Amino acid sequence: MIVSAGQFSAVPGDVGANVRTMAGLVRAAAGARVVVFAELALTGYEPELIAADPGLWVTADDPRLDPVREACRAVGAAAVVNGPAPGREPGVRLPYLTSYVIGPDGATLTRYDKQHLYQAEREVFAAGAVDGRFTLDGCRFALATCFDSHFPELAERAAADGCEVYLASSLYGTGDGVRERATVYPDVARRGGLHVVLANHVGAAGPWTGCGRSAVWDPDGGVLAEADPVEPGLVRADVG
Repeated sequence: MIVSAGQFSAVPGDVGANVRTMAGLVRAAAGARVVVFAELALTGYEPELIAADPGLWVTADDPRLDPVREACRAVGAAAVVNGPAPGREPGVRLPYLTSYVIGPDGATLTRYDKQHLYQAEREVFAAGAVDGRFTLDGCRFALATCFDSHFPELAERAAADGCEVYLASSLYGTGDGVRERATVYPDVARRGGLHVVLANHVGAAGPWTGCGRSAVWDPDGGVLAEADPVEPGLVRADVG
């Protein structure tokens, strides 16, 4: 199975523009069965904008996601798109930091709400409490969002749950972020015996500059493929 990660510079607060970019990358990844995008790729990594404008929150059936659904149907791929989402239950006033998995038929396969919020994210988002899973072509996938991957128990639970591939929507910046991503994700791979796919931002991303380098690691922690540090585009690898 071919998996792919797409990296680009998101337009702050412009869900429509970012969805169009993701739809184009899904089509460009034709042949991949799953395409993963970065943390808050739907809105850009813009917590202040998200807190101020609930119109940026995206539901599973939001028509703004239609271009990605159409692209998934066109090339027969699933896409993992991440952004702010309303709560699952009434009374939750903050959005969740959510990954929707759109299947090859354009339907939503599942959602995952980030469990481990990073620093100021705790003031803007509610934390999820349930692990993210889906199965495609008999392969079981685990979902994670950035800081989640710094907690070893996520990879351990994924392995215990029969997952083979770990998909991480993330934001790592230049400088320390480059070193962190090169340490955290090989450890996730080795700890769980998992293929790991990282989708990262490249270029301006809120208060940071995304370091690109979206990548795929094998279960021994070896790099199978790595994207450019400054250019948008796709990285892809065969995870068996």
